[in-house]
Order: sequence, then structure tokens, then C-alpha cells
Amino acid sequence: MPSGASTGENEAVELRDGGSAWLGKGVSIAVENVNERIAPAIEGLDGLDQETLDATLCELDGTETKAELGANATLAVSLATAHAAASATNQPLYRYLGGTTARVLPMPMLNILNGGKHADNTVDFQEFMIQPVGFEEFETALQAGVECYHALKTVLKKRGLSTAVGDEGGFAPNLRSNEEALEVIAEAVGTTEYEFGKHITVALDPATSELANEAKKLGKEGYCFFSSEPDKVISAEEMVDLWASWCEKWPITSIEDGLAEDDWDGWRLLTERLGDRIQLVGDDLFVTNPRFLERGIEEGCGNAILVKVNQIGTLSEALDAVNLATRCGFASVLSHRSGETEDSTIADIAVATNCGQIKTGAPCRSDRNAKYNQLLRIAENLGPNAIYGG
Repeated sequence: MPSGASTGENEAVELRDGGSAWLGKGVSIAVENVNERIAPAIEGLDGLDQETLDATLCELDGTETKAELGANATLAVSLATAHAAASATNQPLYRYLGGTTARVLPMPMLNILNGGKHADNTVDFQEFMIQPVGFEEFETALQAGVECYHALKTVLKKRGLSTAVGDEGGFAPNLRSNEEALEVIAEAVGTTEYEFGKHITVALDPATSELANEAKKLGKEGYCFFSSEPDKVISAEEMVDLWASWCEKWPITSIEDGLAEDDWDGWRLLTERLGDRIQLVGDDLFVTNPRFLERGIEEGCGNAILVKVNQIGTLSEALDAVNLATRCGFASVLSHRSGETEDSTIADIAVATNCGQIKTGAPCRSDRNAKYNQLLRIAENLGPNAIYGG
């Protein structure tokens, strides 16, 4: 099961053992819950009826955040059931979940430069990603992203900067400013055959809830630049101004968590300023929960939702969030977590939902590449029927 380093306060609970063994990160309690509590409750259910199975898990847990059984327990059972059902019906998982219309290969958001809680460097914002947008096929789009990633490594080396990687495989150099991240990315793309702004654009996940939490530690309201300027705290209005100015200067097409998870007023302002120009993705704001998404839709906050299956704890609830977003004109982005495994289920879910976008890190580290490799296999399986989401 995946695990997040930067988590929303309203997301489902990942149950850990605590204590000294495995530095408190053991999951024997969650495993015991699967074997002793969940297994007897679901024995005899129809494995092809995913909704009933997931509803049973929710009822057995009895809390909105899966705090009783642990989302890592409920999700493991939920996804295992989906895999078993797909196997029993002799279908790939994406086809079993999405039916005959599942054929959109998602545009990857490749996290090529890491900061914030994902890296020990001087960059405050968590993820600087690139999106291959001017392509007809997933394979060539991914190739472009990989080439730009390696071009960035060359640029960083020439500048005498570290090419060590962060949690999600992106490089994690110490930079003079947050904006320098965009400068080195632009330089890297410029050394390739691709045009910055035409073939390659930028997506950001600054994870500003973390900046807001750091400001609160100082007894202040706003956003603290804890890695680069620990004494600097700016208001929500100033943060919106920063994003607006960056969007004027750089080919930014998506910002995730541009304001904190509890800053609904700030989110409305951000959406009013930039919502008709770029994608504004709610991660901590919505936590893959239809209830929070409904509020965002009603209050005009954001125009897209990030979907992390472990934020909600069952497959059916995650799919409900995607379906609600689609009905209401919001985009959906399937996503990994900073702590990952080689499980590639989210690749199949992305294709099954035809959401058209996926976040699964840099083309580095086996836990990230497992998802890209699965998408390549799906593209090969679909052949000429595949559509690229970019």
C-alpha cells in the first residue's frame, strides 16, 4: 500500500503499529484486521460486486476516515478483490473496471525536481513537474519526458549542483530561490528537440498546507517559506499574486494545492484569478472525498481533483470521486504517493476512468517506473485504439 509524506488532515487513516519495531511503521495491526475482522465479514460475498464489498468494508469500519480498521487494510482488500475479479473474468484490470470504452492513456506529470517535505534542500515547493502536451501517442510523450529529465541532470551537473533524488525520483538540488527551479527546467528543455511551452509545459504541486503549518508554528497566519527563508511569511493574497506572476512568465498549465487545505477563501480567490486559464487541482483540499469535492464545486474552489485511492480507503469511493468530478466538469488526476511500492494498479485505474492525467513521479526508481511500464504495456495492448490524454 502507498504512504504519503505530506498528508491532508481529512484523509483516511493509515494504521501503523507504533512502538520501537520498524521505527513505529509496522503494519501488523492492519494485517491482523484483514485476517481476523475483515475476512470473516466478507466471506461469501460476490467478488464481482465491488460496490457491495466496499460498502461492507465501510460499514465494518464505521468511521469516515477508516480509523478503526485502517485504510491500508481496507484498500488492500478492495484492490485485491478487483484484481481477482479481473483475473476470474480473463480481463486486464483496466478493461474490467472501465469496460470497452477504457482507452485513454493518461498524460504523465513527471516530477523532475523535488523540494519541500520530499527533499532535504532549500526549495520550499514540493513538486516541479513537466507535462508532454504536444504529442499523439503515450509512448512518444513519455520518451520526451524522460529525455527532458536526463537533460535536467546534465544541466544541474554543469552548474555544480547535486543530482541526488528526492522521494519521488526527481532531483533535489539546493537552489538560490524557488523560481530557479523553473529556470533550470527551462534550460534543460532548451537543450532537447522539444519546445518549452509547446511540447513541454510545467505543473506545480507546492504543497502549501505544509507552508501554512510552518507559519502556524511561528504563531502566524499565512505561508512560511520554511526551507529558503524561514522568517518569511506571506498572506493568501500574496500567494495568489505569486502564482499569477509565475503564470505570466512561465508555461504553467497546472497548480495543485496552490493554497492550504483549510483556506477556502484563498482557494476561491485563486480560482477567480486563474481558474479560466490553468488547471487548479485540489489534493489536500478534497482528499479524494466526494463530500469535500461537492463543497469545492459549490463554492467555486478549484477545477480538478487529485485522486489517491489510499486517501479514501476503497476503490469504489475513489471511483465515485472521479465520476462526480466528471459530471460537474472537473478534471481528475490519478496519483501515486511519496511512499510507493511496485504495485501498478493506479495505471490501470487511470486508463479505466479515461481521466487523461497521472502523477507517478520521475522516470527513476523502480516504484515509479513500474507504473510507466504498465502504461506502456496497456498502450501496446490497446494498439491503434489507444488515445493519448495530452
